[in-house]
Amino acid sequence: MRAVLDACVLYPTVLREILIGVARTGLYDPLWSTRILEEWARAAARAGPVAEAEARGAAALLGSAFPRAAVPPQPGIEARLTLPDPADVHVLAAAIGGSADAIITFNRADFPQGVLAGEGVTRRDPDGFLWELWSHHPDTVAAAVEAVRTEAERLSGRPQPVRALLKRARLPRLGKALAATG
Repeated sequence: MRAVLDACVLYPTVLREILIGVARTGLYDPLWSTRILEEWARAAARAGPVAEAEARGAAALLGSAFPRAAVPPQPGIEARLTLPDPADVHVLAAAIGGSADAIITFNRADFPQGVLAGEGVTRRDPDGFLWELWSHHPDTVAAAVEAVRTEAERLSGRPQPVRALLKRARLPRLGKALAATG
């Protein structure tokens, strides 16, 4: 499976780290464009220049870890697409250009399933996407989540119960599933 990660799922650190941790296991291939990474950095900039610099550094590391994840600009594809928010057309164009199966996003309104289906792409909420991967590969996903939880605990210096951490990351279904099995 190939999935475009929208900027809104890259900016929250815990969510991004879980998505990337699962991708590192080979359960899916992440995709993005330079513009998506730039949107992530601009969103992080709202928290200050240090956050923006961290986002740009993290994006560079992702590029090194996943050198085939970057989908080049698709102006020809963008020109023929229409979405409720024209500013999101580049995300769908990246999905089409990268032969993605899905776009992972919280942005339901701007990615209508009917439009995406016509292009052979689905819109996936990150919680549902990760829960589905967990339902088929529970140990693999649980290990990726545990690595992120452990790092969050180390960085914060306080306990990070998995269910609470995932709820804050907008992954309540996955958090409930992992808490029930862990």
